[in-house]
Amino acid sequence: MPTVTLQPVSPPAQRPPSVAAVDVLRGIVMIVMALDHVRDFFSAATFYPTDLERTTPAYFFTRWITHFCAPTFIFLAGVSAFLSSSRRTRRQLTTFLLSRGLWLVIVELTIVRVAWSFDISSPVRLIVIWALGVSMIVLAGLIHLPRWVIAAVSLAMIAGHDLLNNVDSAPLVDAHGASLHASLFDWIWAIVHVPYFPVLYPLIPWIGVMAAGYVFGPLLTMPEAVRTRQLTWLGIAITAGFIVLRAINVYGDPFPQDSSHPFLSFLNANKYPPSLQYLMMTLGPAIAALPWLERLAPTAVGRIVTVFGRVPFFYYIVHLYLIHTLAVLTALLVGTSRFDLWVVYLVWILVVALLYPACRWFAGLKARSHAAWLSYL
Repeated sequence: MPTVTLQPVSPPAQRPPSVAAVDVLRGIVMIVMALDHVRDFFSAATFYPTDLERTTPAYFFTRWITHFCAPTFIFLAGVSAFLSSSRRTRRQLTTFLLSRGLWLVIVELTIVRVAWSFDISSPVRLIVIWALGVSMIVLAGLIHLPRWVIAAVSLAMIAGHDLLNNVDSAPLVDAHGASLHASLFDWIWAIVHVPYFPVLYPLIPWIGVMAAGYVFGPLLTMPEAVRTRQLTWLGIAITAGFIVLRAINVYGDPFPQDSSHPFLSFLNANKYPPSLQYLMMTLGPAIAALPWLERLAPTAVGRIVTVFGRVPFFYYIVHLYLIHTLAVLTALLVGTSRFDLWVVYLVWILVVALLYPACRWFAGLKARSHAAWLSYL
């Protein structure tokens, strides 16, 4: 196998440290996300990693660490939208968010669907790229409102949606994927709140998470000392709020904790849909990490990670096709693609190493070119 040399790309001199930290955080998210998808294709486990009656700590934390990916990625998409407002008029930003959001929904229905199945006739699944796209479309309208209104809408979605957990609705399809002729309300409720197949990522509160990122963006433009203090304490406060809510256990997550597995259960917040506690558990540490990542960004490790963070869409599409192709080839060569967890980690490292040269090339292409179409990739 050819050796892959990781040659870091130096960040542009004019890139502010706070923006460089966003790229590093996004890069970390992309790297960790690949672990979850490698596990999907290569793990021999016959149980879900967060099933506390069957899992092991190794499988649990392999899944748990990837919980940080979707919330952080969608939150940073909102941050990026705000940062781009400094070089776009509001009308231009609206057009961009609308067109890119629609493009992402189309990608979910086509390119991503085929990546998961290698079958163009496979059932549609509305997952993270769909939620990202629709959130951008909604944000295109929200940016015309005062910042405090956007903040209020975001907070209401994130903190208030768990009040809706007891609203009854019915599944859209049966266990074999056949339509159950669900009512219009059932479809609407699946799209906005309850994850019934094919809607695996309902929109609330993901729209609120992206809007929160947009409102959060101005903090990154403050002087370094103020920025460091505010980001650190904001992240700590959100994380502490998670601990308090989790300990009280009366609101913010739909499922009771399991006293027979107290530590794992404490961390096992609900992702589908993402509960208030889940979002606080993941976004709090991510925000608190940003000042530290500002110092990491100029280092060799930071520059390597930044490569992935600058081309997230390209990375996402290519990594799905690469992982699935490796699984198919492995099954053809050895008769199976299902292995123990240590093999999953080896394949993950291989995938990230193989992706680096392609991402480095594409990051360089985007940096050198002013072609508008590249902003959609």
